Amino acid sequence: MDQLLAIRAFARVVEAGNFTKAADSLQLPKATVSKLVQTLEAHLGVQLLQRTTRRIAITPDGGAYYEKSARVLKELEDIDASFSAAHARPRGHLRVDLGSSVANRLLVPALPDFLARYPDIRIDLGVSDRHVDLIGDNVDCVIRGGALTDPGLVARTIARASWITCASPGYIERHGKPKHPHDLEKTHRVVNYLSALTGRPLPMHFERNGQRLQIIARHAVGINESNAHYAAGLAGLGVIQTFAFIARDAVARGDLVEVLPRWRPRPYPLHLVYPPNRHLSQRLRVFIDWLADRFETQLEPKSPKRSSPA
Repeated sequence: MDQLLAIRAFARVVEAGNFTKAADSLQLPKATVSKLVQTLEAHLGVQLLQRTTRRIAITPDGGAYYEKSARVLKELEDIDASFSAAHARPRGHLRVDLGSSVANRLLVPALPDFLARYPDIRIDLGVSDRHVDLIGDNVDCVIRGGALTDPGLVARTIARASWITCASPGYIERHGKPKHPHDLEKTHRVVNYLSALTGRPLPMHFERNGQRLQIIARHAVGINESNAHYAAGLAGLGVIQTFAFIARDAVARGDLVEVLPRWRPRPYPLHLVYPPNRHLSQRLRVFIDWLADRFETQLEPKSPKRSSPA
């Protein structure tokens, strides 16, 4: 038995939650992964996993064995990395998941610089506004915003994105400017951003002199993708609240006009998140450091052109 390979196979099954995803991440046939785990169980004389036709579950013995073996695997990877890092450039494959507006407006335009620095790294981007399962989907890292709800993940705050509330000149000509956030609930139309997870509108946030408001106005149009949400604002469908880096150029051109500038909410933290039991490879380390530097630069440019106070 190749005990090290069997341990790696068992660990990936636990992390991925099933044999199919584990086999894909190891680039092995599913039958081979299953056989490796069975051989490991026979070698140890204990059952590590409970298998049914619908799911697998880790046994108490399996949980204890995984906790100890995961530490050993990480130590081995650290040893390998410490020797290889001194003699080779970062190389290999990174899988990164992020939202569409961050991808289109921040990361993708900056990637030529990263690839010029690290030509031996290959990047696959998963772009959507839904959250993925890092372990189950075999993703190296994700870029997420707001409060983090999973204490089992490691996160580094890489930037803070400012908000802007705005509308098209045509909309303002027809409906005027709101003078207070509550006007959005009464006399104005809004384009709500819908949660990709629940389908419900996310509240618009406002803050002034320590007073904080959350507004969920009734909408004629709700959208669950950030670039389409921005396009709805440009089309004059209503007031939108979006990231300043999305609307900055449109505001500078006069295609969007900021409203309620005295009610800007506090900036929104962006985090780079990765699994705690996954070895932080050299390629992921350099990507994280590069990303933090680039995002800080891109999110701290000149403030968008402001309209007269509302």
